[in-house]
Amino acid sequence: MANAGWTPLGDVLPRHAGTAVAEALADTRVVLVNGARQAGKSTLVRVVAKGREGEWRTLDTPAVRQAALADPAGFVDFADLMVIDEIQRAPELLLAIKEQVDADPRPGRYLLTGSARVLGLRALPDTLPGRVETIELWPFAQGEIDGTPDRFVDALFTDGPALRHTSSVTRGEYAERVVRGGFPEAVARANPRRRERFFDSYVADLIARDVSRLSEIERAPEMRALLRLLAARSGQLLVANALSGTTGVSQSTVHRYLALLEEVFLTKRVPAWSRNLSNRATSTPKLAFVDSGVAANLLGADARSLIRPEAPFGPLLEGFVLMELARQLTWSDERAELFHYRTKDQVEVDAILETRQGKVAGIEVKASSTVRPDDFRGLRHVADRVGDDFVAGVVLYTGTQTLPFGDRMRAVPISALWQTEPAR
Repeated sequence: MANAGWTPLGDVLPRHAGTAVAEALADTRVVLVNGARQAGKSTLVRVVAKGREGEWRTLDTPAVRQAALADPAGFVDFADLMVIDEIQRAPELLLAIKEQVDADPRPGRYLLTGSARVLGLRALPDTLPGRVETIELWPFAQGEIDGTPDRFVDALFTDGPALRHTSSVTRGEYAERVVRGGFPEAVARANPRRRERFFDSYVADLIARDVSRLSEIERAPEMRALLRLLAARSGQLLVANALSGTTGVSQSTVHRYLALLEEVFLTKRVPAWSRNLSNRATSTPKLAFVDSGVAANLLGADARSLIRPEAPFGPLLEGFVLMELARQLTWSDERAELFHYRTKDQVEVDAILETRQGKVAGIEVKASSTVRPDDFRGLRHVADRVGDDFVAGVVLYTGTQTLPFGDRMRAVPISALWQTEPAR
């Protein structure tokens, strides 16, 4: 599998979010880089802050954290740029930061990182409306690993059905990408067994460390069992009450655990889309794991076993595609939102992208290397109801060519996600 962008010598890969962080520091008082642990936040911040006068403090260090909790106002009293790593460990600092930037509104005062959805924490004493720009950093996108454009979203809305892509990526190579995921540590480990150990430790530490700190959980084994069940349902509807019946855990506890998993960026809900097209559209969200490698590891799937007929390649591949789209939407020029669509009559589209101008593109994901006309059923349903606002319907598949399937309908290789950019 091609891996042109990565070298095992510790070279830092360029991140698409780096430009956004640098631009935000130029005109915003507080910049927060938020995302999963081990996604590369600290590395990104070090790269952006390099050459600037400033102070670096990490709240993962016990002595530093104790100082922050003992004297929040004194801790953040600094004239130049202050970088505070893992701000969720002492959210009390945000009120002190607010006082500082209100008194001195120069841009670029504070650069923060967080491994939980800091501004949504229930115990937060205050927030920073109008003073902070939040930039989400996900694990590596495939284009960041390979050094390719990562511009599919922009290409789709710019070129529409004129988008063309030819691929040499095989089904086996797609499976390798799914089980590898995008965490820098996992990408750097060429040995699959060593990568599995990383994922095991990552999930165990996340439950013991961050989830437990955000909320007292009664039984950690319940959380682990729920995670394995969620991994098996990656890319599927998230019916919390059904999960309660399967696990034997109360509905209230399941709902609380699901919220915690989102707060620490382990899972993501993809909301349902309707646009009032049909009163039979469901409002149930879909679930995706932020990193496909974590989901595959929870299921014990490796690249070789994943492409066997009985393996969960389809659901894991759909989750992989959903999160590649979610990553791109944090840097794409086209400002769009990600949804899924499903009706009570079982008409569905895996991903719906809708711009703020109301333009719509639909995406289906197929783990097969062939595509049939019936694979476009949901896309045609949406196109008929949206009319001229429908840009294109794309079935992403594991084949090699872009193929036409009618008005604004195309089958496109999955690698277009990270290898294409707008042609015009």
